[in-house]
Amino acid sequence: MATFYNTKQIRNLALLGHGECGKTSLAEAMLYLSGKIDRRGKIADGNTVCDFDPEEQKRGISISATLAHVEWKDTKINIIDTPGDPDFVGEVGQALRVAGNAVIVVDGKAGVEVGTELAYNAACDAGVPRVFFINKCDDPEYQFAKSFYELHDKFGNTLCPVFIPCQVGKETAMIDLISGKAYTYDKDTGKRSEVEFTDDMKEMVNQYKDAFYEAIAATSDELMEKYFAGEEITREEATLALHEGIIAGSITPVYCGSATKLWGVIAMMDAVAESFPRFTARKVEKYENGDEVDIDVEGDPAIFVYKTVADPFVGQMSFFKVMSGTIKRDMTLKNTNGTVEKLAHFYVMNGKNQTEVEQLACGDIGMIAKLSATATNDTLSVGGTVEYSKIKYPTPYMTKAILPLSAKDESKMSPSIAKMLDEDKTLRYENNKETAQILISGMGETHLSVLVARLESRFGVKVVLDDPKIPYRERITKRVDVEGKHKKQTGGSGQYGHVKIRFAPAEEEGLTFTVSVVGGTVPKNFNPAVEKGLQDAMAKGALGYPLVQLAADLYDGSYHAVDSDELSFKLAAQIAYKKCLEEAAPVLLEPVGDLDITVPEALVGTVMGDLNKRRGSVMGMDHSGCRKGYTVVHAIVPKAEIMDYPIALRAMTKGFGTFDFNVTGYEVVPREITAKVAAAAKR
Repeated sequence: MATFYNTKQIRNLALLGHGECGKTSLAEAMLYLSGKIDRRGKIADGNTVCDFDPEEQKRGISISATLAHVEWKDTKINIIDTPGDPDFVGEVGQALRVAGNAVIVVDGKAGVEVGTELAYNAACDAGVPRVFFINKCDDPEYQFAKSFYELHDKFGNTLCPVFIPCQVGKETAMIDLISGKAYTYDKDTGKRSEVEFTDDMKEMVNQYKDAFYEAIAATSDELMEKYFAGEEITREEATLALHEGIIAGSITPVYCGSATKLWGVIAMMDAVAESFPRFTARKVEKYENGDEVDIDVEGDPAIFVYKTVADPFVGQMSFFKVMSGTIKRDMTLKNTNGTVEKLAHFYVMNGKNQTEVEQLACGDIGMIAKLSATATNDTLSVGGTVEYSKIKYPTPYMTKAILPLSAKDESKMSPSIAKMLDEDKTLRYENNKETAQILISGMGETHLSVLVARLESRFGVKVVLDDPKIPYRERITKRVDVEGKHKKQTGGSGQYGHVKIRFAPAEEEGLTFTVSVVGGTVPKNFNPAVEKGLQDAMAKGALGYPLVQLAADLYDGSYHAVDSDELSFKLAAQIAYKKCLEEAAPVLLEPVGDLDITVPEALVGTVMGDLNKRRGSVMGMDHSGCRKGYTVVHAIVPKAEIMDYPIALRAMTKGFGTFDFNVTGYEVVPREITAKVAAAAKR
C-alpha cells in the first residue's frame, strides 16, 4: 500500500504548453529523479510513463491528460501531463479543474508559441497560479535573456527569474537565485554538483537578481523595507514570499533546465515542495449554482469526477479529486442523481500503473473503477446534495459522417461510441434523419482520426469517415391551381380519385392543409387521405430534398360511388403535387446561421476577407469581454460554406481564433450554387 499524505503535503500540477515543448519529458524526468522509475523512457521509443496509449505511441504526441505522481521531500506531487495539440483542449480543461498550479513548459529554442499563449490564457481563465519552465536550455545557441524577455513582453511584469542558466566555457551552469548556489550536471547521469561562482556567473546573477528581489519584496511591506534598506532577504523568507506571490498571482516564477538532461528538474521539484500552493491555499471551492464553500479538510467526504476513461479490460475508470474530508476504502457516497456508490477499491496512478490505497486526503487525486452510474463532472458526497462546479467544454464543429464497414460493425458502433462520448466530452454524436447520416463532431481532424483508431483498437469496430451532407430544403414560390386524377380499371371494382388543389407558399414549416370543397364533390371521409398523400410526397421536392412551407387547399374534385377509396385519393393528391412542382417555381433553401468569431485584433481583416469568399454577411464587431486584445466578429453565413472552418480558422489565425455557430434559419440558395447542387443530386 502507498504512503498516506495529508493535505499539507499534496501538490497538484498541470503541465501545459505547445506541442513538443517537452511536457512529457519533464514528467518523465521528475519520475526518474524521485525514484518512481529506474529508467527514463523516450517519446520516440514510445515507452514513457505518461504516453502509454497506443495512439500516443504511434503518433508521438500526448492525446490524454495523464495522471502520475512522485514523492519528493516528504511531499506528494500529482502531475497531470496534458496534450499540446489544440484538438484535445478538453483534456486541458479537465486538468486545470483539479490542478493547484499550472506549469507552462516553453521550448527554449522556439520561444513563445501559440500553445504557450493558449496555455497561459487557459490557466488564467481557470484561476490557477502560473509557473514557467523554459526547457531545452542545453542547446549551445540557447540565450536565456532572449527567451526571458520574450516571456516578459508577452505576459507582463509578474515574471520572476528563479533558476537561470549561465555558460561557463563549454559547460552550462544553472544558478538558483533563492539559495544563491550554482550547479553543473553530469552529461550521462544528470547528477548535479555544486560549483564555485565565476565572474561570468556573478555578472549573470547581478543581471537578474534585482528583478527577482523586486518581485519577492512586493509580497509584503516587511520585505519591501528590507529590500530598500539593502538588507539580506533570507532563503526562508524568499521561499515563503514566492509561495505567497504565486497564490496571489503577483509572481509568475520562471525556471530553466533541460528535461532530457535533467538540468533544473531537482530545483523545480524543490520549489514545488517548498513554495507551490496546496489545495487549501485557494480557501474556497465553487458549487455548480455559483455559491462558494470553504474547503474543509476535516469535513464530510466529497469527491469530484474530472475524467472518465473507457478501458476495455478494467472497465470504466473514474478519475477524481477529493474536495472535502478524507475518503476511505469501502466508504459509500451518494451521487446527486440518487445513485449510491461504494468506494470498494481506489488507486493512485502512474500512467497506466495502479497502486491501491486505503485512504486519500482532501486535495489528493486518484482513480476508482466500475462506478455504476457516475460520469465526468459528477460529485459524490455523503448526502448526495453537493454539486461542485462542472468543467465547461468547447462545442465541437468539425463534423463528419461515420460509416460502419460491415453489419457486425454497425451493431457494435453505437454502444462503442457511447462509451467514447462518456470519456470525451468534446465529441458529439447525432443521427440526422433529414440527411439519413450518422454524424460525429470533434475539435479537428486529428481528434476524429484518433476516435476512429480507438474504436477499432478498443472495441473492434471498424468505421470510415465521409463528408456530411447539407440538409437542403425546397419551397415553392408561386400560387398554382392543379388537378390530380388517379383512375385504374382492372376488371371488377377499380380505383378512382380526383382532386383539384390550390397550392401556395405558407408561413408554417410543414403542410398547411385546408378544405373548401362545396357540394360534396369530394366526400369528407377522403380528406385525410388527400392530406396524408401530400405529407408523404413532401419528403421529396423537385431536386429530391424535403419540401417545406406548403399551403394546399382542396377546393374541388370528383369521386365514384364504387371505385373511390382512400388509396385512390392519396395517389391523386400525389399526382397533383408533382404538377405543383413543375409549375410553382420551387427554389432550393440552405441552412444559415450566426457565426461569432473571436480573433486577435490584428487578424480581423484577414477573417473578414475570408468571410466574403464564404458568402458571409458581416453584421458587426465588438471587443471581447473576456480576452484583452481580441475582437468578436458577428456574421451570418451559410452552413455549407463553413464545414471546414475549424481547420481554416486555425490556419488563418495560427490557432488563436475561436468561433461559435448556430443555425438560425433557411435562405434561398443562389442560382449558380443551385445548379451545382442539382448536378450533384443527379449524380
